[in-house]
Amino acid sequence: MILSEIHVYPVKSLRGIPEASWDADRYGLAGDRRWMLVDEKGRFVTQRELPRLALINTFLSDDSLMLSADGMDLMELYREPPGGEVVKVSVWNDRVLAVDAGDQAAAHLSAYLERPVRLVHFPHGGERPVDPRFAGAEDHTAFSDGFPFLLISQASLDDLNGRLQQPLPMERFRPNLVVNGCEPYEEDRWRRIRIGGMEFRVVKPCSRCVITTIDPDSAEKGPEPLRTLSRYRRKGNKVYFGQNLLHDGGGSLSVGQTVEVLEYATD
Repeated sequence: MILSEIHVYPVKSLRGIPEASWDADRYGLAGDRRWMLVDEKGRFVTQRELPRLALINTFLSDDSLMLSADGMDLMELYREPPGGEVVKVSVWNDRVLAVDAGDQAAAHLSAYLERPVRLVHFPHGGERPVDPRFAGAEDHTAFSDGFPFLLISQASLDDLNGRLQQPLPMERFRPNLVVNGCEPYEEDRWRRIRIGGMEFRVVKPCSRCVITTIDPDSAEKGPEPLRTLSRYRRKGNKVYFGQNLLHDGGGSLSVGQTVEVLEYATD
């Protein structure tokens, strides 16, 4: 098995960036979901409420974050903002400190989205522990829904697409890591894996939401893939596709690296 794709999402719920190689830090892939949009109450905003977020492209350089979309002027910000008001924001039930990107960025994005929003940054050294039911005290994430890495196998997507009238691209599911060379849903049985020199704990299947039904090219919603997934990937009132991972320390990942399963589920 090999690592076949790496995806970084600099701003939560905006378009991601495919990369051939990327470093990982305490929070996951370096720069991944270190930015987020919030409403007037400081609560996170995603494609669930604003599907047009899917249309905003993101670009990272060594020093800058850039955002662009049709009908929106290019925005450029410092990748690590040097200052700004420290505010409290919420991601699900977590309250964390963030740095506000300022009024100009807020006005720019609010005009495009036709809704008041502010752009905030998760600071270097920030604290957001992962759910202790699945993680240790050393495990942290930034503005992800809950875990620093999401992994999906190409075989699982191929199996799903074989059940759909219209196949869907991997980007619908917003993984960080894609693995090729295994059987469909084999990742459900993994508990520890090694990719290159990094080790990961496979801790929880990923429950899928309405974001998977949003076309990233048009921001239009449809019934798939949740309708089909619910027929064979439902457990209780949730539908699962992909696995959430925690990592043991930083490192570097590259497309083509070998993926080795160190431990399988015993139940």
